[in-house]
Amino acid sequence: MSISAVSICSNALLLLGDSPINSFSENNDRTRLVANLYEYKRDRVLRAHPWNCATKRVILSPDVAAPEFGWAYQFQLPNDWVRSLSVGEDGAEDDYAIEGRKILMNSNICRLRYIWNNTVESTWDSLLVEVMTQVMVAALTYPITKSTTKQATEEEIVRRVLKEARAIDGQEGTPEALGDFPLLANRMR
Repeated sequence: MSISAVSICSNALLLLGDSPINSFSENNDRTRLVANLYEYKRDRVLRAHPWNCATKRVILSPDVAAPEFGWAYQFQLPNDWVRSLSVGEDGAEDDYAIEGRKILMNSNICRLRYIWNNTVESTWDSLLVEVMTQVMVAALTYPITKSTTKQATEEEIVRRVLKEARAIDGQEGTPEALGDFPLLANRMR
C-alpha cells in the first residue's frame, strides 16, 4: 500500500474502530474533520524533530536590500522552510537572527540546514508515518468516541511512539560532538 495523507488518516480511523476514507473530498463530517486537522498536525510533527527524511541543505545568496540596521545581510528563507537546524558550516555556527521570513547575518553567504515541509508521505521514514498515524488517532479520539479517558490514553501512546521514533531517527549518522567548551575541559581534568 502506498503511503499518503489519506492512508495515514484512514489507518487512524481504523485504529479507532471507524471506517476508512478514500479521499479528502468525500462529503461527510468524518472526512472534513480529518482533512481539517491533517495539515496542521503534519506541520507540527515535522517541526518538532529534525527528521532525517525532512532535512535539506541549501546555500542562500543575500537579498539586494540589506536590513535597516544591526546586520549586514538578509536572506530569504526557502518557501518550504519549517524550522532551521543550523546556519553556517557544521561545527562552526554563524551568528544569525530570524525575523519574519528572513535570516539576518553579517556574512554574505548563508549555509542553511533546515527542516522542509515534506508533504510527500511516501518519502517518509516508517517511524514518522507511525508517529503521524498515532497523532491523528489522538486528534480524532474525542470527536469520534467522545471519551476523554480514551483520548488521554491515545495521547500517552503518542508520547511513547514519538520518543522511540526520535531516538531511532537521531541515531542515524555520525553523532554530533560537543564543541571545545572550557567548562567541559576543566571538568574532564
